[in-house]
Amino acid sequence: MNPRILIAGTKSGVGKTTITIGLMGALKQKGYDVQPFKVGPDYIDPGFHTKVTGNRSRNLDSYLLNEQVIKESFHNASKNSDISVIEGVMGLYDGKHAKKESGESGKGSSAEIAKILNTPIILVLDAGKMAQSAGAMIHGYSTYEQDINIAGVILNNINSERHYQMIKNSVNQEIKFLGYLPWNENLELPERHLGLVPTYESENLDKYLKNLSNFISKHINLNQLIEISNQTQKIEPQKWTVFKQNKDKKTKIAVAFDKAFNFYYYDNLDILKTMGAEIIEFSPIKDKKLPKADALYIGGGFPETFLPELEQNKTMKKSIKKFHKNGKPIYAECGGLAYLSKQITDFDKTKYKMVGLVPGTVEMTETLQAMGYVEAKSTTNNILMDKNTSTKGHEFHYSKITGIEKKDTTYKLYGGKGEDGRHEGYTNKNLLASYVHLHFGTNPQIPKKLLKTAIKTQKTN
Repeated sequence: MNPRILIAGTKSGVGKTTITIGLMGALKQKGYDVQPFKVGPDYIDPGFHTKVTGNRSRNLDSYLLNEQVIKESFHNASKNSDISVIEGVMGLYDGKHAKKESGESGKGSSAEIAKILNTPIILVLDAGKMAQSAGAMIHGYSTYEQDINIAGVILNNINSERHYQMIKNSVNQEIKFLGYLPWNENLELPERHLGLVPTYESENLDKYLKNLSNFISKHINLNQLIEISNQTQKIEPQKWTVFKQNKDKKTKIAVAFDKAFNFYYYDNLDILKTMGAEIIEFSPIKDKKLPKADALYIGGGFPETFLPELEQNKTMKKSIKKFHKNGKPIYAECGGLAYLSKQITDFDKTKYKMVGLVPGTVEMTETLQAMGYVEAKSTTNNILMDKNTSTKGHEFHYSKITGIEKKDTTYKLYGGKGEDGRHEGYTNKNLLASYVHLHFGTNPQIPKKLLKTAIKTQKTN
């Protein structure tokens, strides 16, 4: 039946992420197997989802993925769970900015995902310093678009039971109020330059999550929430276009996964598995060398936080260089690009030597260098794409790289920073490194070509 709910905010900063994590934890405490999801291209929120539920959170992005792939992704991850909890992005209707007549308005929004998956919405509203006006907001959000089912409301920053009842009585629609949360400074999640502090860096996280889950259980009617989640129809794709099962293990892919590198679209790993790959996780910080593999995938993360450890692990850097010398494919995204560069300069202007396969040097910056969706047009024949083919991706980074010649770049990017035709990335033989995060469900030819290249080089030592 795929029981599910989507937690959406009226805007960013209303407590949506904290409440979502708390709901996931509270449901887990009740014995439910919870499958988490996140709308959009976020990596940090899914890290908390994964920590609190024990299940890896998946991204549902209707700008990068078509409806068919979104349904495949949802079913692939949720088919064995008791309930799925989807955290929205920004405000309920906020998505990629475009004129409504273009058909792109709201693309990638929480509302669009709710429509595609026919999922009831729990609206989170920061009602501090509000009374009946909160009722007007709830009415507006629930009637702004057709085919939207706001089935429940959670009010945040409520001063008293009287305050809660005042708002509740101002709403005439058939919407369930699941409870309210009084302000509690001890339940605010810490933040830093990319948003929330990642789970790997959060101290005393287990205690925090337990307290948050208990707080949510005390103030929110979980039975009502479960009842709403059960008012859904089963989602099972009639055909599979991306997540096709191939039980024949043909390749081994080493995937960097530790406290420095953990930003992945986990669907990418599932897609590779269904195409016949065995995923072998390793740590560039702790492990002495690469595991035996046919390809190497280094995702994003926060290598800048662990530069001394990464620099000191010389045997790992040597192992990666040997892997490249043997002609085996290496794909790196964002933090992976930085790790493969000659050096990284941190926020204190201290320089650290990295792998050195990418000729440029990376510098951390206080200001955001790029954020947003891009179309990436390949300027080379490489391990992922043929020349002049295109795909969609996403950038988000507080660093810049210098020293790469234009002739060695991988893509021309359109959108994002607004510099159409901007050269980006680095390609050298079977190495591709870029700031752009790709979801393999956007273009299944990308993982196919990566695996095809890996098979060709299997006999290389």
